[in-house]
Amino acid sequence: MSRRLHNAKRVHTYSSMWGKQYNPHSRCIGEGRLSDKPTSFDIAYLAGVSQPTVSRALRGSPAVNEETRRRIEAIARQLNYKVDKNASNLRFQHSNTLALLIFEDPTPDDSLINPFFHSMLASITRACAQRGYDLLISFQQQSGDWHTDYEDSRKADGIILLGYGDYLETRARLEQLVAQGTHFVRWGAVLAGQPGLSVGCDNFQGGYDAAQHLITLGRRNIAFLGHASSHYPEFFERYRGYAEALNRVGASVRPALQVDAITTEQSGYTAACELLKRAQPFDAIVAASDLIAIGALRALQEKRIEVPATVSLVGFDDIPAANLANPPLTTVMQDTRLAGEVLVDTLLRLVREEPAEGRVLPTRLVVRRSCGAQATSG
Repeated sequence: MSRRLHNAKRVHTYSSMWGKQYNPHSRCIGEGRLSDKPTSFDIAYLAGVSQPTVSRALRGSPAVNEETRRRIEAIARQLNYKVDKNASNLRFQHSNTLALLIFEDPTPDDSLINPFFHSMLASITRACAQRGYDLLISFQQQSGDWHTDYEDSRKADGIILLGYGDYLETRARLEQLVAQGTHFVRWGAVLAGQPGLSVGCDNFQGGYDAAQHLITLGRRNIAFLGHASSHYPEFFERYRGYAEALNRVGASVRPALQVDAITTEQSGYTAACELLKRAQPFDAIVAASDLIAIGALRALQEKRIEVPATVSLVGFDDIPAANLANPPLTTVMQDTRLAGEVLVDTLLRLVREEPAEGRVLPTRLVVRRSCGAQATSG
């Protein structure tokens, strides 16, 4: 039988079995040659899964559910596929390296890195070193091809993601990471049904504590600067906590006192100017980040509105600049040292294919002079 007729027969057989047209030439993309020997890419195509999922299923990984594993094994038997042990060992040899992808943010300096991530970078680096891993740091643009599979290229055993902009726009890329079997964990809101695992702070409680503290100081017309939608889930949770604190004391949550802002000083300045333009009375501001709060402070000072005598101000993150502001900024602190350790440990559990889950870390209110209360720190 000629090679062409033999291949044609295989196309017909697979089409009748699985109800889809299979082109054996698709196997050659990564091999540079045409071969009648079936590959894991053949199985992946027919099973409707990624090639890494096939590899995990055939070596008995608990990361693949039972139904998928049985389907893959059945196709492998039908194709008389044999696992190449030498190639498998090479493919899954660990590099003892983790990759950290940091995404650019608009900043007033040339770093383009959110100041909050500076301390996070230090804690992740320290945690990797303590666990015997090297860290590959890669600076990424939001629009770049950052979801490249680092593991298949053996650059790293897994990926940590810091920063991602609009979550709804990024979600498709996170889903692609899941589909291709990439081990990754990200710093962000821990959400039900999200692709992959996240480690993040208790944003709801942090927002609640910030507003509750202002309420105990006698403030009732409290504004919120920061996006309050699913596009920015961390900010949205902080907003929800703020709103809950107001609701519990019967204070109104007024839409006119919420202004969208991203994590930049300029955005905070613009949002505060918009708030002032609306001419709605307010006596306090909860800002979704310290940078937003610092920008708002500048806008208030330009209008000769005294902080905290006339307007109390609270931020979120406890970046170094918060303590250097005038007056020093009351803020919600995220424990970056613990965050780095949890991110690394969670990723290593995924790399070892051990059970892992997202984790919510506690926050702590740091009181300084910007709220009008006696400072307890800084």
